[in-house]
Amino acid sequence: MHSGNLHFGGFMSAQLIPIYDTTAPALDSYARRIDYLRISLTDRCNMRCVYCMPATGMQFMLKPELLTSEELLLVVRAAVAAGFRKVRLTGGEPSLRPDLVELVRAIKQAGIAHIAMTTNALSLQRQAQALKDAGLDRVNISIDSLDPQKFRQLTRGGSLEKVWAGIHQAEAVGLRPLKLNAVIVRGLNDDEVVQLAELTLHNPWEMRFIEVMPLTGVANVAEDGVVATAELIAQIEAVHGPMDDLGLAAADSARRYRIPGARGKLGFISAVTDPFCASCNRMRLTADGRLHLCLLRDDEVDLRAAIRRGASQREIEQIVRHAVALKPWGHGLPDGVLPTLRGMSALGG
Repeated sequence: MHSGNLHFGGFMSAQLIPIYDTTAPALDSYARRIDYLRISLTDRCNMRCVYCMPATGMQFMLKPELLTSEELLLVVRAAVAAGFRKVRLTGGEPSLRPDLVELVRAIKQAGIAHIAMTTNALSLQRQAQALKDAGLDRVNISIDSLDPQKFRQLTRGGSLEKVWAGIHQAEAVGLRPLKLNAVIVRGLNDDEVVQLAELTLHNPWEMRFIEVMPLTGVANVAEDGVVATAELIAQIEAVHGPMDDLGLAAADSARRYRIPGARGKLGFISAVTDPFCASCNRMRLTADGRLHLCLLRDDEVDLRAAIRRGASQREIEQIVRHAVALKPWGHGLPDGVLPTLRGMSALGG
């Protein structure tokens, strides 16, 4: 197994990598089927959440560095050929991509069975219907606080009113099941856990609590800010009593619970204190065309260089399969190995 930064700086010829069976789904060296591609459409965002970006000093990618729509779709078609069936569009903020609706339609036509998007929802009220019509199946929406002033503080300027408008419009057009994401940071919004959980009492939503992660640019926030899932559950059960444990769905990152009598569910994503590496089925495509093998490691494979040197779809498929074969078992946080190459806004979470 390789480690470190796996930058293949150009087109990888048949002599450089094994030839993989194109009739079989892509399995990594631990026999995990990798069929879920998270695609970062841009590293830019119209918010500056404290757990995602530093307040100042961000260096964003230039347009020539980003994959064009045609290049991105070449990767998607190659991934479909390798057995990928699900795509999630992320950022930065994916709604900032001007051709978002056209991309969704083209990704669906390429053979992806399920397309989801993670968004801050600031423009979702306007975009939801067009995205649904183009083939978007559902959305995850970030909502880290129910207090407008605190929300502005956490997001450095975001509008909670616009987020709520986006949530209601997503539900109205059928982008369901609707999932809401809250990154819980000690001292900032850990006092709102019960209120956020109570959104599921009368709504058929899944409220997801996510541990803050130690990525580049915000490692100082994560160092002191992690609130373990067990503590969150204890807060909720202190008010609502023992919850129903719905378990961990296959190939999902969230362990689910339900407050007794609630219409919706709670999900807890514990990448730091209780990682889900054993069931990982995903890879990430960065906006500049790198296949990132694990969220909390720096291992990458450069697809953009191969594409711009003329690689065919079949050749890109072989590189994708090779990247799957190189996928590590899990992250290195227990051993003190921290990712340093990219921040969350460049990876899409």
